[in-house]
Amino acid sequence: MTEKAKKPEDEIGTGETTEVENVIANSLGTVVHVFLSILAILLVVASAVAAYDTVMRDFPTLWHGQTDEYVALQRIVENILLIAIAAEFALLLLFHRMSAAVEVVIFVIARKTVSPQIAAVDLLVCAAAISGLIVLKHYYLPGKPD
Repeated sequence: MTEKAKKPEDEIGTGETTEVENVIANSLGTVVHVFLSILAILLVVASAVAAYDTVMRDFPTLWHGQTDEYVALQRIVENILLIAIAAEFALLLLFHRMSAAVEVVIFVIARKTVSPQIAAVDLLVCAAAISGLIVLKHYYLPGKPD
């Protein structure tokens, strides 16, 4: 009893794709790319507005002395890190680079460490995580190091 040899085309999910499948895949890919590009543009515009707002509203509070300078500086750093997160996320949406994903996570962890309510153990864990992500980005991700 010999079994008939199966061809790769007989298995599910292998073989040539039809013209209709190619058109649908290309059209869907284009729609998704345009959608992600629009989202990235919106994020960059929102980041620019937030950066302008931070410079015009928050920076003068450092010089006027009406509030505690430490609180004003903390707010500025938090806003700058949030703007950086949005900008890096826009890059991630556009280019799908692993290094952009790592940078987003680094900025998110860095923003967490700015909080005055953070415990010492949390700060240590955040510092170790940032160090590990920097090592990962530098040694294990493809491309030239920044």
